[in-house]
Amino acid sequence: MILAAIDWSSVGLKVAQLLLSLSILVVLHEFGHYITAKWFKCRVEKFYLFFDPWFSLVKKKIGETTYGIGWLPLGGYVKISGMVDESMDKDQLKLPPQPWEFRSKPAWQRLIIMIGGVTVNILLAFAIYAMILMVWGEKKVPASSLKYGLTFNDPIFRELGFQNGDKILAVDGKPVDQFTDAIRKLIVVDNDVTIERQGKEMKLIMPQDLIGKLVEKRKKTEGPLISPRIPVLVAMVPDTGRAYQAGLRAGDAIMAIDSVPTMFYDEFQEAIQKRKAGEEVTLMVKRHDSSLSITTKLLEGSKVGFVTPNTPQQYDSLGIYSYTVTKYGFWAAIPAGVKRAGAELNFYIEQFKKILSPSTGAYKGVGGFKAMGSVFSGHGWDWEHFWTITAFFSIVLAFMNLLPIPALDGGHVLFTLVEMITGRKPSDKFLEYAQIVGMVLLLSLMLYANGNDWFGWGKG
Repeated sequence: MILAAIDWSSVGLKVAQLLLSLSILVVLHEFGHYITAKWFKCRVEKFYLFFDPWFSLVKKKIGETTYGIGWLPLGGYVKISGMVDESMDKDQLKLPPQPWEFRSKPAWQRLIIMIGGVTVNILLAFAIYAMILMVWGEKKVPASSLKYGLTFNDPIFRELGFQNGDKILAVDGKPVDQFTDAIRKLIVVDNDVTIERQGKEMKLIMPQDLIGKLVEKRKKTEGPLISPRIPVLVAMVPDTGRAYQAGLRAGDAIMAIDSVPTMFYDEFQEAIQKRKAGEEVTLMVKRHDSSLSITTKLLEGSKVGFVTPNTPQQYDSLGIYSYTVTKYGFWAAIPAGVKRAGAELNFYIEQFKKILSPSTGAYKGVGGFKAMGSVFSGHGWDWEHFWTITAFFSIVLAFMNLLPIPALDGGHVLFTLVEMITGRKPSDKFLEYAQIVGMVLLLSLMLYANGNDWFGWGKG
């Protein structure tokens, strides 16, 4: 029964997008190390997408470098001669340093090689965001344009005092200009939210562990946390359906079901879900300046049998909210792409800080490959969404790799900076042990993240 309920086509599509996204990011990250190593005359022994313990799916030696694809999709690597890395090749370190080895190069060259991957990831994010702004444009829904306020789809918001129809004016005293800003700022809120309710401003105090509570709830529910509140408008009615035969027409607005007010879609959904297929219901409908009473029977899934407007452009034309798309030219897109990448990085850092504070409960949301795959579209290949997620992942990859943890680029950078400041180079034995500690730590974090995905280890 469980297997039958899984939409395997959707799962397969998400897996394919995740693998393609990670492959692009890993190859270009490792290319950053590869090209800088080549510039400084280091020998690169291997360049791999994914890891290859015991065997490779594909490999070919060209010159002094073996290029290949491993079978374990946990990242990738370049093996530079004379460098203590994840290969843990100790034999080369027993021999005298050679001119083509990493360890023979000046500290400043080794530093550039180590930040090469992160640099490429940052530049890639800039480029992708600029491309998105040129091809699809910058899409905005001003928070002030939401005519009917917001719908809070997660019950936890109602527990915190929010009501459907509220407008979010500020989070932690900082104004909310765009609708998407409201979602992001709520996730990382520290103290309070300023709302407008029926024309009056008021503040709601948020609990410190809000993000942890949201994580627990989101494991059980799907869909957006909040969305614009919209009236129940009929965009189309199939002329072969019961609703059409009963008199429902495109352009109608449903105001009530069996005398229960349902002007807004959240009210309509709540009312309709209490009824069963085949049950007779009476709809109070507004058509132009008149009111009509229409009686019909519900379809399977407790549906009336009509289609609502489903694009932002339609809601903009109906005056529900304002929706604008601004496309950038090539030169204008470059600084705009940099600005957007900076905003995404700042947003991620705010989340990361929450994760490091146990009292917020944010650690419950740490996820692995399942969580990463879930953010891709499972309903057709959406290139705009794919590239948006890939750009964000590129920023995350750059940030995480700069953390001062042995086995990450940031660990090597830290040791190199210490060497440059003190004039003392860490011993190969020290680097070897640091690499082992770092790898154990990273594997433990990976195990926790993926276990949290499937078993909810962070819960409670």
